[in-house]
Amino acid sequence: MREVKNKHIVVIGAARSGVAAALLLHKKGADVFVSDYGMITEEAKQKFNVAGIPYEENGHSEKAKSGEFIVLSPGVPTESLIVQNYLNNGKEVFAEIEVASWFTNQNIIAVTGSNGKTTVANWLDHLWKTANRDHALAGNIGVAFSDEIETNKGDFILEVSSFQLDHIKNFRPTVSVILNITPDHLNRYGNSLEAYAASKFRITENQTADDWFIFNYDDPIIKKHVETLKQKQTAPRLWAFSNENEVSEGAFVRNNHIIFKFNNKEETLMPVEEIGLRGRHNLSNGLATALAARAAEIKNEAIRESLRSFTGVEHRLELAREVDGVKYINDSKATNVNAVWFALDSFHVPVTLILGGRDKGNDYSELEPQIREKVHTIIAIGESKERVEAQLGKAAPNFVKVETMGGAVRAAQKVAKRGEVVLLSPACASFDMFDSYEHRGKIFKEEVDKL
Repeated sequence: MREVKNKHIVVIGAARSGVAAALLLHKKGADVFVSDYGMITEEAKQKFNVAGIPYEENGHSEKAKSGEFIVLSPGVPTESLIVQNYLNNGKEVFAEIEVASWFTNQNIIAVTGSNGKTTVANWLDHLWKTANRDHALAGNIGVAFSDEIETNKGDFILEVSSFQLDHIKNFRPTVSVILNITPDHLNRYGNSLEAYAASKFRITENQTADDWFIFNYDDPIIKKHVETLKQKQTAPRLWAFSNENEVSEGAFVRNNHIIFKFNNKEETLMPVEEIGLRGRHNLSNGLATALAARAAEIKNEAIRESLRSFTGVEHRLELAREVDGVKYINDSKATNVNAVWFALDSFHVPVTLILGGRDKGNDYSELEPQIREKVHTIIAIGESKERVEAQLGKAAPNFVKVETMGGAVRAAQKVAKRGEVVLLSPACASFDMFDSYEHRGKIFKEEVDKL
């Protein structure tokens, strides 16, 4: 617990987490000021006005530099001038998840990874509901951690991003989960995969032997981190999951059954074929979910039921509609190349792939083997379409560039045949054409509904 009463605290960024942090700190007696480089929404202004929290928009004034420390929205880069001003003056910079964690002693189950963290966080939410366990789902997922602090009396299930982990100090999950590390957001990390991975690994830095770290045994970057963790006297308990290898402590697959192994004792949980979500990546996600639940002392019966009954999340391999025997799949949440690789890996029929958006330094050529095997038409949209063409223009028999999502859906309808799939899996951020990946997925579904 950190004392904030009467302390002058500046919140930078008035998006969802910034608003939540400002309101929580205000309730705890802090003297809060909010500053945003851009426009603040009317909804946020109304909340500040009701609470009596002063704010500014369209730039950071001298007043924004006067806080004892700042609370940073994840969308604000560490390199920004206001953040550098605080760091250069020896002042602290905290993420909203760090601040929220000061005001709870409840269990935190925190999930990160380049791909799958939204699926696993929602799967955990479903599992906790199945087990009838009191909890709140929050973090990088639609509801800020700070918004739930005053009302939730159970566990906290958090999806956390690397940007949120960049500015923690004492944030300590009871159970931390890293699903995978693949290139993503490298533009925010000096194009360094090592720097990006180091940010993800901060999820374990305050954990002790009373806590659990659940990790992907099949990911070489994570395995290397685990070897470093083992040297720490206060290392958390290490539980691995793998769908390729048997592990000494954790969960793995043998003869198409999920096996738990703890203290040299094995338990058969269930057949792999009963898992509700398709694809090898979702088998990994399911194993991670099952282990997190087991660490929280949830019974195997509830774990089995949840693995069977969870049907996934919106904008992640979501069936939008079937038209004339063609399935239209909304995978708008696939904002990096690896996510698209996993999506393509889930299908064993010919695919028309809609790709592109705001580029994040992607190497699209990594998709070439999957595309040559499964994709007959690439439809490129957004700012990155020329770059996509340069790297993948010859990977599929047909390559089309379009200007709008409606144009992409109509172009797909012309070439896709009965029994095939049209897959929106962009590998890019959405901000060139849309407000968010959710907005992009919604427009895709609306255009499919017009067919």
